[in-house]
Amino acid sequence: MKRYLRPLAVALIVLATAAVSTVNLALAQFSPAQRGEIEKIIRDYLLRNPEILQEVVQEMEKRQAVADAEKHRDAIKKHAEALFNSKRQVVLGNPQGDVTMVEFFDYNCGFCRKALTDKLELVRADPKLRLVLKEFPVLGEGSTQAAQVAVAVRMQDKTSGKKYLEFHQKMFASRGQVDKTRALAVVREIGFDAARAERDMNSDEVRLTLEEDFKLAEALGINGTPTYVFDGHVVVGAVGVEKLREAINTVRCGKATC
Repeated sequence: MKRYLRPLAVALIVLATAAVSTVNLALAQFSPAQRGEIEKIIRDYLLRNPEILQEVVQEMEKRQAVADAEKHRDAIKKHAEALFNSKRQVVLGNPQGDVTMVEFFDYNCGFCRKALTDKLELVRADPKLRLVLKEFPVLGEGSTQAAQVAVAVRMQDKTSGKKYLEFHQKMFASRGQVDKTRALAVVREIGFDAARAERDMNSDEVRLTLEEDFKLAEALGINGTPTYVFDGHVVVGAVGVEKLREAINTVRCGKATC
């Protein structure tokens, strides 16, 4: 997943900015001497009780999480057809499964590489799980090229998805950064037509597939990989197999089939 400022640091910056604006507005009615005394009281109090800032940050994060979850639910509902049933995606596991897990991934994402075994374990252990894979190349030109080849592989594997899965695993097993050269080498390794794949890289189908995936990511506020989308909520990051299993069970129990 892409790296960001730590949530606590971000929250403190936001809190400090808001607090300064609010305090300055409130203090405008006092004389300079009065303002100085009030500021000293506030500063001394916070220095003696720094845990208050932590409590405020935690409350801010809690409220933000609730707001984000609501936005995710609305966006998932609005874009459900393209998210779960697009003709431009790879479906693994049980095509008629009672729970669908959608993964947005990048072949150059180290966290996605680590998470590969998690999703494969879930598919093997859960015969009712439907796994949808969506290309989301956000880590540079090599990632975009790899995604283009991956879609071209999907175009040659329109039935079972087994060859695509073989390609998918070999790509994540590659050392170093992957790009067009490595992706086409993997195409040859799995026994597919590399020349055709190279031609298909520039096809409308590849372009439309990646455009669709990026539009969905934008609609859901997804900006890092891996990100998992379920019916009703989003899970961000390589959270591990148990967290993903919990998310699956949440959806399944919500449908009264657990």
